[in-house]
Amino acid sequence: MSLQVVKFDNKRSPEFFKELTKRVNSHFKSNNIGKHGDYRMVVKTILMLTFYLLPFIFIVTGVVTNYWLIALMWVLTGVGMAGVGLSVMHDACHGAYSKNSKVNKFVGSVMHIIGGSDTNWKIQHNVLHHSFTNIDGHDEDIDTNGLMRFSPNQERKKFHRWQVFYAPFLYGLMTFFWFIAKDFLGLVRYKEMDLLKSQKTTFRKELTSLIISRIVYSAIFIGLPLYFVAMPWYGTLACFFLMHFVCGLILALVFQPAHVITETEFFVPDENLSVENNWAIHQMKTTANFANKSFFFSWFVGGLNFQVEHHLFPNICHVHYKKISKIVKETANEYGVPYHSEKTFFAALRNHFTMINRLGKGSI
Repeated sequence: MSLQVVKFDNKRSPEFFKELTKRVNSHFKSNNIGKHGDYRMVVKTILMLTFYLLPFIFIVTGVVTNYWLIALMWVLTGVGMAGVGLSVMHDACHGAYSKNSKVNKFVGSVMHIIGGSDTNWKIQHNVLHHSFTNIDGHDEDIDTNGLMRFSPNQERKKFHRWQVFYAPFLYGLMTFFWFIAKDFLGLVRYKEMDLLKSQKTTFRKELTSLIISRIVYSAIFIGLPLYFVAMPWYGTLACFFLMHFVCGLILALVFQPAHVITETEFFVPDENLSVENNWAIHQMKTTANFANKSFFFSWFVGGLNFQVEHHLFPNICHVHYKKISKIVKETANEYGVPYHSEKTFFAALRNHFTMINRLGKGSI
């Protein structure tokens, strides 16, 4: 089962992306700045890793002993885990953190210390999601094996009418499921799809890496608390799950409103595996921004509230998104291309849950 590549009609309306790319390149050239990260990414990396690891260190060293404070530290560790994924690993895995590929690879490998796999992430996110955004059967970000209906092109099941209520719970399970099963299942699937070659690796190498990293991760984040923390074993395991639930919920609530809202479009390729859109215009139709004026929120989520800019230019570091967003919006308006955006994060969430409610009830 090899990957079936969807073809875009890039001869249709090529002027938009050609002119946009020209203007964005001119922005970097005229300001004499690079497209990769700078000192801001180094500072953010240090802060995010500290935010992730420090509460955990407080737990295992006995700085906090009250059960409620220990639980709070686990929650903060989950928030820090999400911050590392959104603000550090994400850019590195896109090759946007540094112009040095070895630095990107090293920083991207922090995925292992938050219980994931950078190789699987690159395939699912970079290859499948970015290439085939909101295309049913190709974009794995909208494929939940029937648990959720994220596209009007997907089969509706009776229990989907309740998905607006159970969605937050499933969202919270995301990274925990990665940890216990998804990365292993994904690795087997990507081997069958012959996608491991795109990452210049082999199934045996990645499986070995995955097993070793899971053992080390489990020894640190489960073993150490079980041994050093004066808490019942079931309490420690519950807190470990809580950490992942917080992280998974944050990640899902940042990524989902960028693509599954009432304004974005969903596609099914024809019998020739073609989509009648220019690739760049397809990204504009399937992607949305939100909360673009919130500095702290944008800082924490790694600029992923500028999803439009990220999807058009994934190799540009997120520290530049706010500046180039003005160029993207002006060019889109000039060429009559949609530019979806919600003013606040809560407006985006409301829009997302409105959409999955309609999808669940079959009104879309």
